[in-house]
Amino acid sequence: MISIRQPLSFSEIGRKDNQEDYLFPQKASAATRTFILCDGMGGHDNGEVASRTAAEALGEFLSSCNEVDIPTFEAGLEKAYEALDGIGSGSFKKPGTTMACLCLNENSYLVAHIGDSRIYHIRPSLYNPKLGSGGILYQSSDHSLVNDLLKAGELTEEEARDFPQKNVITRAMQPLDKRYKADVYQFDDIREGDYFFICCDGILEQLTNERLCEILAIYRNDSDKLREIRRVCEGRTRDNFSCWLIPVDKVNIPLASSARDVLLANVENIGEPISNVPVASSEVGETAIEPTVEQRNVARKISVVLMIDILVAILATCLIVWFFCFKASEAQPVYEQLDQLKPEMTQQESSAEQVGTAAIQSEGNAAEEKINSKEPETQDQSDDATSV
Repeated sequence: MISIRQPLSFSEIGRKDNQEDYLFPQKASAATRTFILCDGMGGHDNGEVASRTAAEALGEFLSSCNEVDIPTFEAGLEKAYEALDGIGSGSFKKPGTTMACLCLNENSYLVAHIGDSRIYHIRPSLYNPKLGSGGILYQSSDHSLVNDLLKAGELTEEEARDFPQKNVITRAMQPLDKRYKADVYQFDDIREGDYFFICCDGILEQLTNERLCEILAIYRNDSDKLREIRRVCEGRTRDNFSCWLIPVDKVNIPLASSARDVLLANVENIGEPISNVPVASSEVGETAIEPTVEQRNVARKISVVLMIDILVAILATCLIVWFFCFKASEAQPVYEQLDQLKPEMTQQESSAEQVGTAAIQSEGNAAEEKINSKEPETQDQSDDATSV
C-alpha cells in the first residue's frame, strides 16, 4: 500500500498572455491516485483547449480504474486522442499538447509522458549536500529537438541551456494526426519520504535538477518546498509554469523487488534512471551508501558478462582437452605398428650381421690361401739367386 500526504501544486501564467497549462485533477487530496499535467503548444490554435481536453479525458478514464497497468494506460490514451479528434479543425496550426502522468497503484506506480513535460521521482535522503547532487531515482526523457541533439553528442549541457530552438518538441498529442505513443514505465521501488515532481518546461527555465533536489532535501515542510520552487521561477520565467508535488507518506509493499521489473510500452525513447552518489546522513553523521536502480542494473549486467566469460573459458578448456585426446588416439596405431616392426628389424639386423661376418671370413680365407700359394715361388726364386 502506498500512502501520500496532501498533494501540492501551482499553475502560473508567467509572461504569456494566456494560460495553456492544465492540471488534473483541479482539486487533489491524499486519496487521489492519478495526477496529470498537460502543456498546450504555444503558437498553435486553442492550445489551452487541447491541454484541458486531453488531461480530462485521460484523467477521468484512469481515475475510474482500480489499478493502472500499461494496457490500461494505453486504453486511456486512446480515449484522450479520441477526445482531441473532437476539437479538430481545418486550421494549419492544429491544437496540440504535451502530457505527463503519474498513477499510484496498491503496490507500484506508473509514469508516462509525451513531449517535454517532465516527471521526477526523488529520494531526498540520497542528496549529498557537499557535492550538491544526488537523489533522482527517475527522470523522464524529453521528446524534444534539444534532447535528441544532446543524446547524439551534438550539443553540450551548457550549449543546450541557450539553444534557440529549445521549445521544439518531437512528440505531441494532436487531433486528426499521428497518434504518438507514450513512454510508459512501471516501478515498485518507492519509500516513505520520496517525492514525485511533475512539471512543464516553463519550470525548467530556471529550476535545475541540483536545485530541485536541494530544495526537497533541506526544507522540512512540504508547503515550504513548493513555495521555494515557485520563488525560483517567479519573475524570471517567460512561459507558463505549473507543477505537481506529491509527497510519499507511508509504503507497505510486500516482497518489493526494488524496481527490478521495468515494464516498457515503447522503447524508442527510454527515460533512463539518473545515477546517485553516496550521501552523508545528517541525522547520524555517517555515510549511508545505497545502490540505485542504475547501479543494480549495471551489477546485473556485469554478472551476466562474468557468467558468459566463465562459460566460454570452460568451453575452450574442453575443446583443448578434446583436441589433444583426439591427436593421441590418432598417434596410437603408429606406435603399435612400430612395436610390431621391432622384431622384424632386429631379425634383419641379425641376419645382416651374420652375412657381413661370413663375408669377412670368406675374404680372409681367400687372402690366406693366396699368400700360401705365393710362398713356394718366392722360395724357388731365392734358391736360384743363391746358386748364381
